[in-house]
Amino acid sequence: MTAQITTLGELLTSAGTQWRAYDIGRRITKIDKKQFAQIETTQVPYPYPLAGHALLAIQFWDNQATQDPYVWFLKLPLDEQSKLVAASRDHFASMVIDALGTQLTGEAAQGKLDNNPYVYAPNANKLAAFNALLKTELKRPASQYYEYAELYFAQKLGLDQWQNLAVQGLADFAMRLEHGSNRDNLKACWSHLPAQVQSPLAAMLEHVAIGVELTEHLLSGLKTAVESEDLAASINHLRALSGSHSLGLIAEAVDTILDSPLAAQADLQLTITGRCWETLTDSPRLIKLMDSAAHNTEVDGLFESIFADLVAIPTLRPHVLALLRTENRSETLSKAIGRLFKR
Repeated sequence: MTAQITTLGELLTSAGTQWRAYDIGRRITKIDKKQFAQIETTQVPYPYPLAGHALLAIQFWDNQATQDPYVWFLKLPLDEQSKLVAASRDHFASMVIDALGTQLTGEAAQGKLDNNPYVYAPNANKLAAFNALLKTELKRPASQYYEYAELYFAQKLGLDQWQNLAVQGLADFAMRLEHGSNRDNLKACWSHLPAQVQSPLAAMLEHVAIGVELTEHLLSGLKTAVESEDLAASINHLRALSGSHSLGLIAEAVDTILDSPLAAQADLQLTITGRCWETLTDSPRLIKLMDSAAHNTEVDGLFESIFADLVAIPTLRPHVLALLRTENRSETLSKAIGRLFKR
């Protein structure tokens, strides 16, 4: 049996499981099975590379499942074209077969992959967001922390009563914005939230495809934050709206920042790079970002790391490489590009 298995998709299917794949490196994004098969057979590059790796969550369950599905969190290396390194994928698959055979679910399978070199633990925010998303997709109840979060954002407890909010409760609330009055309640209290709540909530909202109305509300708040040069609030607003399907509004948010003094801030440059990358297919916008990064002298290697991050993303690669040939660029940007070739 092992001789015929060449992909993780085949391994999961042959073990009789139902399964789904997600990218969890940049934003939690479902990868459909056809695309996943093309990634596995290296027909297409990995769409969301991060630091030379594909960070995947593979959720699977057997057909008789009554309990929550199993999840593998995997960190698989990519080559210089952002394609999956097939040898590493094969190595992981063979280790799974050696450890578990074809019995991937059930109590006997638990703990047997704990020391697998391709298995990793996502950070607490990402884990909470992923757990909350799975609960909504499977139509399972939210965690025990959700009720408090719901009451908090409905302003029934007082916004200073944030100490008892749990990260998982924030994630459950973010993934359930369309339930009841949650979205309207969030709009009503967002600008009044303590930083201790707004920041972790923004980290959850970046995984949510929020609607146009809420995106516009957050964009308005972002403009106010940028005008008053409030760095933390600007980052929170940008993160919170970055998962929206309203790409034009995200682009407007990015332009607002790049046209302001805050454009010089490394934390905002990295937020744009990591979460608003889809807006950077626009050449003038990309040049502005890279020029801001080139002028930053406070963070060593910032320009080089942003360049390396963006050039690895398949949809951005041609635009980033075109930057090397563009003529209307500042001397500082030209020098920074020159340094890339001296490394």
